[in-house]
Amino acid sequence: MQASEPLVSVVIATYRREALLKRCLLALCHQQMDTRAFEIIVADDGCEPAIAALVAALAARYRAVTFRYTAVPATQGPAGARNAGARLARGEILAFTDDDTIPSPDWVCNGYLALAGTPGWCAAAGRVVVPTPARPTDHERDTAGLASAEFVTANCFVRRTAFERVGGFDERFTRAWREDSDLQFRLEGQVGPVGRATDAVVEHPVRPAEWGASARAQAKVFFDALLYKKHPRLYRQRIRRVPPWDYYVIVACAGVALAGALAGAAQVAAVAAAGWVLLTAAFCARRLRGASWRPRHVCEMVVTSIVIPPLSLYWRLRGALAFRTGFL
Repeated sequence: MQASEPLVSVVIATYRREALLKRCLLALCHQQMDTRAFEIIVADDGCEPAIAALVAALAARYRAVTFRYTAVPATQGPAGARNAGARLARGEILAFTDDDTIPSPDWVCNGYLALAGTPGWCAAAGRVVVPTPARPTDHERDTAGLASAEFVTANCFVRRTAFERVGGFDERFTRAWREDSDLQFRLEGQVGPVGRATDAVVEHPVRPAEWGASARAQAKVFFDALLYKKHPRLYRQRIRRVPPWDYYVIVACAGVALAGALAGAAQVAAVAAAGWVLLTAAFCARRLRGASWRPRHVCEMVVTSIVIPPLSLYWRLRGALAFRTGFL
């Protein structure tokens, strides 16, 4: 495949993950495609000299590959960083991946061929492979969800004209959460179909996570409210069909138990507390089904199963208020 100008612009948003970014960039340097046919754009949300130095070093080492680096101080989050990278792009197709993936050697070529061979598509989602053990931890299983997602920035290809037509990523999504679904829904609604590039594969190894990561991850629900406000019907059809009523019941039981105890209504408090214990235990058991039973992980699941329902509802309420939407 020959090209005087790049056909594909690979855009990678990164934030203070030098070692992971290097692994990703090295995989891109060994693509089975004419290096003149694609360029690599690194959009550095952390504005770190070490990242700029890494890109410069790889550019010097792999002179046939076109590298471009941009620091992104004016926005917050990967959505804004990707937009900044896309503004530098010269290719007719934008290929997005994350700094913690390992693109297969034919990833760029197969993504390009998928769109070039189907003119009616405005974008295509590649395939994400997440290696996990037979009995994964909760964090590993959560990351493995990328493999079944419809459209994720870990592996997607978008025609630059379509991307510009919808205005790129919505930079109000300041965390790596739901900004890809929002882009997909807007592309489908305003431009045309989003297809599947199943031969364009990236591997997404599971990064180590701190103990209790699932509880901290509830803050991402804040951005579910924004996605729901923008696409209420699609959110219910393709993201979450019904609100987490079990969380509401669990939190209600805890509230009634506490109120009953404070009011001296011991029987009411006892019944509500029993309901809270049973429902929380059932929630924990669901999370442990098929998962790792290592003692440390079981302990983590017990603790986080207690705190996740109230934390999730807190962030849902904050999101609903911030974006002024009736999000349950």
